[in-house]
Amino acid sequence: MFPKRLAEGYRAFLDGRFVHERSRYEMLAETGQRPEIMVVGCVDSRVSPEVIFDAAPGELLVVRNVANLVPPYEPGRDSQHGTSAALEFGVQALRVKHIVVLGHAFCGGIRAFADEQEPLSPGDFIGRWMSQIAPAAQTLGPRAPDDDGAYLRRLEFASVELSLKNLMTFPCVRILVERGKLTLHGAYFGVASGRLLVRDPASGRFEPVTGSLPERPVADRF
Repeated sequence: MFPKRLAEGYRAFLDGRFVHERSRYEMLAETGQRPEIMVVGCVDSRVSPEVIFDAAPGELLVVRNVANLVPPYEPGRDSQHGTSAALEFGVQALRVKHIVVLGHAFCGGIRAFADEQEPLSPGDFIGRWMSQIAPAAQTLGPRAPDDDGAYLRRLEFASVELSLKNLMTFPCVRILVERGKLTLHGAYFGVASGRLLVRDPASGRFEPVTGSLPERPVADRF
């Protein structure tokens, strides 16, 4: 049976948002989508880019995978390239102007890699996928036994940096960036605090995008 929660949510959508935005949906159906922003996000159910950025239909092109990773450009490898295909579509077909790599706190994929967790299945799909961040981990040096939380946060940020570097290995991305027609961004969302940090391309530091969050006990936590 179809999940009751989804059926109820769909009815609420029809009676609410769809009524208010029907003309937009009709326009998108007739003219096609033309989002200017692409977001590479995580499959984590707590980190929905459309919710975080309060996006209307057709505003964001979103690709989500475990730990919001962008693999390097590897056209010759005999494997499927879901994220790479989405990038090709967004950059070459839709001509997006911005690509945002959206990392987040408490990422299960990052912890699985850092803790060297046992495979969840014989295929070890998560383990093989997460092995891509080994170069990011190497930049951090050894993990101190008493530095668990801080190390994971650093690795979450480092993985965003790695994905930005990997984006530049795609010729179609690199050429457009060099021509000033495409801009790459790194961002990080605090699940507990709601804070959004955006990477400063000059300094490489992640800075708050706004300082107007309401004061709460979790304000300094991610």
